[in-house]
Amino acid sequence: MVSSKMYELGTKKSTIRTIFEFGRKRATQVGEENIFDFSLGNPNVPTPDFVRDAAIEILQTYEPAKVHGYTVAPGNPQVRETLAQSINARFGTNFAGKNLFVTSGAAAAITICFKALAEPGDEFITFAPYFPEYKVFVESVGATLKVVKPRPADWQIDFDDFQRLLSPKTKAVIINSPNNPSGAVYSKETIAKLTDILKAQGRNIFLICDEPYRELAYGVAVPWVPNFYKNTLVCYSYSKSFSLPGERIGYIVVPDEVTDFDKIFGAVAGAARVLTHVNAPSLWQLVVAKCAGKSVDITPYELNGKLLYDGLIAAGFECVKPQGAFYLFPKALEEDDYAFCERAKKYDLLLVPGADFGAPGYFRAAYCIKTETIERSLPLFKKLAAEYRS
Repeated sequence: MVSSKMYELGTKKSTIRTIFEFGRKRATQVGEENIFDFSLGNPNVPTPDFVRDAAIEILQTYEPAKVHGYTVAPGNPQVRETLAQSINARFGTNFAGKNLFVTSGAAAAITICFKALAEPGDEFITFAPYFPEYKVFVESVGATLKVVKPRPADWQIDFDDFQRLLSPKTKAVIINSPNNPSGAVYSKETIAKLTDILKAQGRNIFLICDEPYRELAYGVAVPWVPNFYKNTLVCYSYSKSFSLPGERIGYIVVPDEVTDFDKIFGAVAGAARVLTHVNAPSLWQLVVAKCAGKSVDITPYELNGKLLYDGLIAAGFECVKPQGAFYLFPKALEEDDYAFCERAKKYDLLLVPGADFGAPGYFRAAYCIKTETIERSLPLFKKLAAEYRS
């Protein structure tokens, strides 16, 4: 009667969403202020004033058809040109509007890239810990996801395991830096070694960069991967940098240097078409173009991360200090990370098991929440840790 696979996806919520919904229900019982919900990566830093002001100006002064009407499928040509020039100013590139395809956020960008590249029997490779939806997206286009085991010492890449998984079926490699959930930023050395290995394969393997957290880096440089490897597709979103997760606006960069540019860009357009991507929201295309190149204050995230990291270390947890994004990925206090997260609920600490990200034995805590909430949670983490010590 219906697709069993689609039914399964529609009725079995992600662990993150299940925990978040548990928190909403629990809040009605004990009070919102007594729930310490570290489950969801929903930015708590307010959307910048310049974004609000741009939206108001556009709504008040632009012709309604320009604001609310269709654009061409790849996006408003002027918007694409503006965004390309902004990228060029930051990274010393030479992109034009024709190199960008505007999308409804990073999820759409990633899925479009997967659909554009995948052929029967193809394999995609990513690195644990990784965003769980990669598996759903890859399998939805008929390909298989292979996962390189994690390297907990620094959350960089285990290159021995990566080379073990490379095969003639490998179509693309997916990287996410700054990383969800570890907060790690892949170093210049890591990117150089990764791309050297891909070049040595002697065939076209694509590198897909998932970069919604690019601007959320704390004192470290985030390498611009197209400068290292020509067959790179960059997927970007303004969800985190501008605190716009609900507006769904981002883009794909397809460099001129990719093998057979016209064919790849055409496949991106075709994938968007069959995924019902008529065009990204017209208003938000105009807004991000007007705000292109403007910086945001990430200090609240950096301070929250330091507060939570220092507090957990003081309580006896082991954790690699995050370099970006807004997540900590500490070691659970028992081997079974699901059991650990269930025990944490005793203190109304809502945490996500690391196994969901391909790294059993760890847990994710999103610190994009109120600083006061983190401060009030630290004694509870200490009580939780003391329970294990006793």
